[in-house]
Amino acid sequence: MPQRTLTTDLITLKNRIAGLGSTTARRRIATISAAALIGGSLISAPLMANAADLRAEREAYTVTLSQQGSLDRDHLGVYADIAKFKASVSAEAALSTANTVIAAAASKVDATELADHVASLARYELLSVDRIETLIDNTDAAAQATTTAIAEHDAAVAAQAAADAAAAAEAARVANTPDGARAQARRIAADKYGWGEGEFQCLSTLWDRESNWRVDAYNGNGGATGIPQALPGSKMASAGPDWQTNARTQILWGLGYIADRYASPCSALDHSNSLNWY
Repeated sequence: MPQRTLTTDLITLKNRIAGLGSTTARRRIATISAAALIGGSLISAPLMANAADLRAEREAYTVTLSQQGSLDRDHLGVYADIAKFKASVSAEAALSTANTVIAAAASKVDATELADHVASLARYELLSVDRIETLIDNTDAAAQATTTAIAEHDAAVAAQAAADAAAAAEAARVANTPDGARAQARRIAADKYGWGEGEFQCLSTLWDRESNWRVDAYNGNGGATGIPQALPGSKMASAGPDWQTNARTQILWGLGYIADRYASPCSALDHSNSLNWY
């Protein structure tokens, strides 16, 4: 219900209460309605109640009637209007919350059940107070269940992201070990250059001698760096910006260097055997 309509309805209720002849009756109506209805504020927190609160208030009003005697038809009509008004305000609050939850659930969890409850509660203007209260209960419960499901989904996504990051970090660590570097070099040599196991054995011997396949190998005498002992090490930047820390980047540069200069690892090894460098 739009704010302007709620305000208009509230003013109408206040005028009806003011027009009742009995001061005692007006006092009773004021007791069972919220102070916000009779006093100064048009819309305030006491109006925003859940269905259980609304039922409790109506039960308390019933007790009041049994203790003080029945009010006449006009008084009861005013109370019915107040009860419907307050139920409508609470229905609007429940709908607002539910729609916010539905938006948050997008692409995360199925909010179909909550959307169905929203569709039912959206017709509250045509329904009795009892029915509105029941639908508020159903909508609030579905909203809470959906909120819990969203939280569980988000927690699962975060946990998976953390696990993936940890796995990636471990894979990177393993790939940068000498054994991991050898395994990568064997695959790249075969896939990119067509070099078989014999050529890889020459490569393995060559780079065992140069760096023992260590990513952080550094020759203090000349400055040769990394697995292929590039001189200077910054040459390997042509294969990637992470040339100082990534075995794969160093291997790509080193194999490219061998292919361009010696055509094959075994030829590079022969040159190294003859001159002690390649």
